Amino acid sequence: MRAVPQRDAFSRVTDRLPDVGSRVMRLLFLVNLICQTVIAVTGSVVRVTGSGLGCESWPECHPGSMVPVPHPELNAITQWIEFGNRLLSVGIGLVALLCLLGALGLRPRRPRMIRLALVTLGGTLLQGLIGGITVWMDLRWWTVATHLLVSMGLVWTAGLLLRTAGEGDREARLLVPASIRNLVGTAVGVLGALLIMGTLVTAAGPHAGDANTPRLQLPIDVLAQVHAELLFLFLGMLVALAFAFRAVEAPARAWRGYWWLLGVVLAQGAIGMVQYWTGVPEVLVTLHVLGAALVVVACAWLWTTLRDRGPAPAVFDAARQNTKPTTRRGEFASTS
Repeated sequence: MRAVPQRDAFSRVTDRLPDVGSRVMRLLFLVNLICQTVIAVTGSVVRVTGSGLGCESWPECHPGSMVPVPHPELNAITQWIEFGNRLLSVGIGLVALLCLLGALGLRPRRPRMIRLALVTLGGTLLQGLIGGITVWMDLRWWTVATHLLVSMGLVWTAGLLLRTAGEGDREARLLVPASIRNLVGTAVGVLGALLIMGTLVTAAGPHAGDANTPRLQLPIDVLAQVHAELLFLFLGMLVALAFAFRAVEAPARAWRGYWWLLGVVLAQGAIGMVQYWTGVPEVLVTLHVLGAALVVVACAWLWTTLRDRGPAPAVFDAARQNTKPTTRRGEFASTS
């Protein structure tokens, strides 16, 4: 008689999770993407309203209290702005947990989806800890900068996670030559540098999150100039990408991703210039952070349009999952 293979404890638990279906997962991943974007924006609201130390402790709002309390030195509004942002982060943590549980329950199992969902949950929990350290460090500029950059990374991951709900898990098949994908990868690196420089401009600027927080002691006009030059470099790479797409007759979905990215980048650049010329008003700072998140989303989406992983699986078919598709006309073989 054949022995029944023993399953480990983790498998016994995850096998009991319900399969909610791909439509529910797609909706859940969309909610996660929206939440990760919103928390970046509300974080900027905390900063421009000077509410960063509205709750002077963490994880408590004040020593001995988890919620805002009357305080002779703290405005009630700034307390509730910071506290509201903390509540939102808890909600986003729950959404990230649901994403992971849903991915674990989905049949057939989607390993890449599970990994991205795990990164999302881990990154969200890490963000909460970084937020606490930021408060403990009295909003030192480098902690605030790290906080925002991790948010942008989570937005990128959320975009990839949403894309997995609509595609399969086959080996990636490039729809453009590898050189074009490398160009987009380089542009992503420039975008990362652009985001880092943006945090430095903010660190040297007037919006610290609290009036008594020391700022980055570097000339803001020089930082802003470098930030602008990186933007022009990024735009130049997008122009080069358009010529490359045209030369290889890139698929329609890659062009759609391209035009969305170009439009968002141009709008973001316009906001940045108006923001600089008008003395960095609070509302434009918040819009600029929103624009940065949308650029990250659009860039992540463009990245996914350069390859094909087949349709999302409907039922488990081991033979189909293990078969390598042949290269069709207009497609380029990839081993990545």
